[in-house]
Amino acid sequence: MRTPITRRSLIGASLATAGTGVLAACSGSGSGSGSGSGGHAGHGGGKAPAASPTTSPGATTSPTGFVAPDGPEVAAAEAARRGGRERKVRLTATAATLELGGGRSVRSWAYGGELPGPEVRATAGETLALTLANNLPEATSLHWHGLALRNDMDGVPGLTQRPVAAGAEFTYRFALAHPGTYWFHPHSGVQQDRGLYAPLVVEDPKEPLAYDREWVVVLDDWVDGVDGSTPDAVLEELRGGMGGGGHEGHGGITPVSLRRSPDPKSPSRMMMGARSDILGGDAGDVAYPHYLVNGRTPDDPSVFTAKPGDRIRLRIVNAGGDTAFRVALGGHELTVTHTDGFPVRHARTDALLLGMGERYDVLVTAGDGVFPLTAVAEGKKASALAVLRTGSGAAPTARTRPRELSRRLLTADRLRADASVALGRRTPDRTVEIELTGGMAQYDWAFDNAPYAPGTIPHGVRAGERVRLVFRNPTKMWHPLHLHGHTFALAHTAGGARKDTAVILPNGTLTVDFDADNPGLWMIHCHNVYHAEAGMMTVLGYRK
Repeated sequence: MRTPITRRSLIGASLATAGTGVLAACSGSGSGSGSGSGGHAGHGGGKAPAASPTTSPGATTSPTGFVAPDGPEVAAAEAARRGGRERKVRLTATAATLELGGGRSVRSWAYGGELPGPEVRATAGETLALTLANNLPEATSLHWHGLALRNDMDGVPGLTQRPVAAGAEFTYRFALAHPGTYWFHPHSGVQQDRGLYAPLVVEDPKEPLAYDREWVVVLDDWVDGVDGSTPDAVLEELRGGMGGGGHEGHGGITPVSLRRSPDPKSPSRMMMGARSDILGGDAGDVAYPHYLVNGRTPDDPSVFTAKPGDRIRLRIVNAGGDTAFRVALGGHELTVTHTDGFPVRHARTDALLLGMGERYDVLVTAGDGVFPLTAVAEGKKASALAVLRTGSGAAPTARTRPRELSRRLLTADRLRADASVALGRRTPDRTVEIELTGGMAQYDWAFDNAPYAPGTIPHGVRAGERVRLVFRNPTKMWHPLHLHGHTFALAHTAGGARKDTAVILPNGTLTVDFDADNPGLWMIHCHNVYHAEAGMMTVLGYRK
């Protein structure tokens, strides 16, 4: 199968050829330059600063008037985080054969040959020093989803770093300021929709919750290596566009026939007729052959064992590329304690809805028996499954649908921030308005009708400001929107939950507030990996 030309592969090639842009020379720490599988890119003048093996994968400069990703302002913000003892981790990105359960195996890319990748666990106040060895056939990166960290470690090739070249390695080093449930993945092309993801748990040294056991639950939709499919081929098929079949373009429905995969040997993965009232209509673009919990298919699920009466903390991560999951634990009520790493006023529910990139922590008191943890692929007529076993009993099957799925469903807008993290009342100093545009007909997803373009910083803020982001979505699709480097408050009401990723529904408006306290150049994008690669990304930059 030929490798499709994507927006970011062109960006990476232009950086390698022209040698200009936001990026300067690679650092001595082993990060590679060159094209690779795409990086985000910017532009700017000025002589490249001397490379330093202790700063970034590639020492950076910024467009005139903006803070550079490795500038003194960034260093000062990092120093204020007061990183302590260094937690050293080594991670290898490599091609691997992955066992999905039920006798299924696929060739894909993964961290350490595991799916999900090895869990990284540290304590707030420590400094994480994670060395990524890239044994993949193309360049890659690591983005630390949800963390407020130094900008030159954010892992966006072409914007905050050079991509880590094939055969090279680089150490990401930064202070861990906030406890919580996070995860990491590449920010290079559609690599995230392979097996390149893993949980990051930052423990609270003053943990206020009392529990006996902890269960990390990672949800995913899977296509790579199944009948010749790859995420790159899926993107190429989607970029061919379609109308009808329940998908509507930005300018209306365009009746065209269903396109086949670019590789005639592999099936079409374009989703037809997926509908969800909760998501406002269209549920997604991609028909995945498998849905996974902790890397396993429903017919051979992962099993978590505990004792009846145990208090269990579940850390749930949606690492999917195009799927929202509705999650319930059969026979149990969920008490939500955190979302996207930050505590909320405890809320009871039967089921949760997670868009891509969102995380929830919940507490449950384990019953006696065998119970399904079912994650329905919302609107896609499929599900993933894991099992909680505390006693004897028959195991649930792939078709199990606990009744809790159709009872109380909690979404983020119903949550309130815990008083310890609630964003204080303040009139915004700046309002940034962004319109979501595009549609399935042309697959031209973008912000403000302008697909992501290297060399532009469309949205400027200044340190110390309270910033209000207002997203308006006249499209026919829901989108999970993610802001790098910050945690915002849902601003629909006072005391809204603190998050870094939030769902906006069709014909809806999402308003969030954050304090501009982490200087640098930061991405805002849809966390549907295919929407982002089509162009639904932009940059928010701190002005000097």
